[in-house]
Amino acid sequence: MNDMNELIASNILTILKQQNKKQIHLAEALQTNKQTVSKMLNGARMINAIELKQIADYLGVKMEELTKIQGNIVDTDIVHAFMGKVESEQAKNALKIADTLSDMILFHRRVRENGMAMMEAWNG
Repeated sequence: MNDMNELIASNILTILKQQNKKQIHLAEALQTNKQTVSKMLNGARMINAIELKQIADYLGVKMEELTKIQGNIVDTDIVHAFMGKVESEQAKNALKIADTLSDMILFHRRVRENGMAMMEAWNG
């Protein structure tokens, strides 16, 4: 699977385009500048949970819309490739759960790292 932050950024960009909204207006809604939003949407800066909620509110969508996996993403993840070779439905479900959990763990680790970096900037 693609990096979760890249996935979220892609979803945000798609919705911005659909709604004919600009990054500068999103920056205003987040009370930040266009450069910060640009970094968020090109993967140079993580989007934290608070920002994700603010973005969802600005776009008038649920947070799930920003985190959903698009059907047209080409997947080269070895776990996903292996899932296609598993015969039993129970094993497929177990692999899906494990894959989802690993994605969530990685996402939350990045959110925590981002939060810690923000704390260091405020304290330092």
